[in-house]
Amino acid sequence: MADRDDTRLLGGTNINRRGLLKCMTWAGTGVVWSLSGGVPRTLGLIGSAAAAQAAQGDVTFVQISDSHIGFHLPANPNPTTTLGEAIAKIKAMPTQPAFLVHTGDISHLSKEEQWDTADQVVKGANKQVFFIPGEHDVADASNGKAYLARYGKNTQGRGWYSFDIAGVHFIALINVFNFQPGFKSAGLATLGDHQLEWLEKDVAGRSASTPIVVLAHLPMWTIYPQWGWGTEDAGRALSYLKRFGSVTVLNGHIHQIIQKVEGNVTFHTAASTAYPQPAPGSAPAPGPMTVPAADLHKYLGVRTVNYVASKSAPVLTDSTLVA
Repeated sequence: MADRDDTRLLGGTNINRRGLLKCMTWAGTGVVWSLSGGVPRTLGLIGSAAAAQAAQGDVTFVQISDSHIGFHLPANPNPTTTLGEAIAKIKAMPTQPAFLVHTGDISHLSKEEQWDTADQVVKGANKQVFFIPGEHDVADASNGKAYLARYGKNTQGRGWYSFDIAGVHFIALINVFNFQPGFKSAGLATLGDHQLEWLEKDVAGRSASTPIVVLAHLPMWTIYPQWGWGTEDAGRALSYLKRFGSVTVLNGHIHQIIQKVEGNVTFHTAASTAYPQPAPGSAPAPGPMTVPAADLHKYLGVRTVNYVASKSAPVLTDSTLVA
């Protein structure tokens, strides 16, 4: 696929860190994105007339990610509180979302009590929630069985699934097994042949005009291989989607907002509700980044995605937890 991304600022291993930080700050303060033909353009800041107009769509959902309930180090001693603030922000939205998606790392240590706490907080939104695991959700001795017993009903294989809402086809992919988080020399994530064969069949009979949204925890393009920030066999997955006119990929894991456009596919990583991580290559290794307590909420946030029936591409709004 033709690569049309602005690698000077956003994607790829040749990333410009100063440009990346500038772009992250810009997006993290709540920019509304409109995707036209797979190419993002800004409509303005949240609260602007353009943003208000964009919010009047036919189906709206919210992405939250990387809640890490059970984490208790200085980067955020109480991520349950900030998750609650994220849910409160969702409840206060003038246009209520139809549902939520959580793109992984619900828990920090794959413990039932951590999932219990997360579920208790998230249900305060009073919305249906579609979950996928992060590597922290499958890190226990059961190798993901506990997560699947709780969240994996009616899924395929090791938790992948798809569904349709308002003419949009959603595909939830799992790329967190056989991945070693937190290591400087970590290998890339993988999807595996079984899941990829399922994906090929899942989209085979669908019209090319169907908008596609892909959910995955780790990024579906290689952001920084030295930290394992990418998916080794993502290219094969994306080859099955290249005939669709609008493909939006929503990821978590890296706790910061980066966008990339590659052919017909637009990739978006998400902010965490727990703590930030360093920009690619700006620290010896990935991991929780401690910032001044007064600034923490500037790095945490939620994402609203809005589809209008007359258009195949979504409008994305990223907003921080700053009051």
